[in-house]
Amino acid sequence: MRDVLRTLIEALEEGREQIFCQVVETKGSTPQKAGAVMVVDPAGGQAGTLGGGCVENEIKQHAIRQLGDVGTTLRAFVLDHDYAWADGLICGGKMVIAIEALRGQGPLPYFRSLHRLLEAGEGFTEAVIVNPERIETEGESEAEGIAAGRRFVFGPDGVCKASWPAGPVPARIAARVVPLQDRPRPEVRGGVAWIATLPRVRLVIVGAGHVGQAVASLAAEADFDVWVIDDRNQYANPERFPTAQQILVGPIEEVLASLEVTPHTYALIVTRGHGHDQEALYHLAPTPAPYVGLIGSRRKIKLIFESLRDAGIAEADLARVAAPVGLDIGSQTVPEIAISIVAELIARRSLGPRGLARRPSAASMS
Repeated sequence: MRDVLRTLIEALEEGREQIFCQVVETKGSTPQKAGAVMVVDPAGGQAGTLGGGCVENEIKQHAIRQLGDVGTTLRAFVLDHDYAWADGLICGGKMVIAIEALRGQGPLPYFRSLHRLLEAGEGFTEAVIVNPERIETEGESEAEGIAAGRRFVFGPDGVCKASWPAGPVPARIAARVVPLQDRPRPEVRGGVAWIATLPRVRLVIVGAGHVGQAVASLAAEADFDVWVIDDRNQYANPERFPTAQQILVGPIEEVLASLEVTPHTYALIVTRGHGHDQEALYHLAPTPAPYVGLIGSRRKIKLIFESLRDAGIAEADLARVAAPVGLDIGSQTVPEIAISIVAELIARRSLGPRGLARRPSAASMS
């Protein structure tokens, strides 16, 4: 989405009209979920995707026909047998797309604010009016700001940062923003499509070997901010980790001792030896990181846990360590192991603690 917004902003700054298409509601099985965006230019080029296939092509045709028009059009698509036959798959769901032609400087403050919030990674909520008749207003002045397609973006503090078209945010809409810590899912409520983008997760990978390299590549594609830590610069370097945002080279215990770990940090320990694994877990287990994963056999994990207990690490801190790391998919090769790990990372990010695989308790490893 960041690249799509950047494309849109650059085009508007250059005075080129663009058509902004966004999924605002889905029901059932669909190729994209609420929040997915696509920008179409007058020549038919696009940035982003709404799932491809016949639906996307039809949306592009609708979009191009809106060139020069004012306002937002809401289009509903039922992914029935006709679409399934053409695209070779059966979704059986419904998608509602908001389509608006944008031109001039007017929309820029809104989309710049949206882009800044996305880059900051702290999360935000976008509200798009889809059914004005269902929104209760307080007086005629507030009712004037209620129109299908009007959009607002609320920062992580719940305060409205911008709206398009510009104007005051109706009190009834501002009062219904769900806090991001409640992990809200996309929904249409009270005539408004609520689309929350949760805070971005930093994935700290301790160990720059083959597994760490494979996980870093997949995790970056899954929109994690990847940091890599290792004491060997011949392994921890941009050539092997081109998608990493940070590569920290130095003694692992020293790097971890000075690392800021927040509730939006996940940690994965995949070093080359038991001693480094134990040192890393010593520093990471007591932190506020919601996910700390450790690779290895059950025997190795049991020995590390016993040593850390002797070193004073609390049982509660060890109990929340995901070890052995990853979902059990019978993985054997490095790519398969990486897939199992990233799958669990995504599950933890999307579903919270219930996304973790079931494992023996830390107490059973004592």
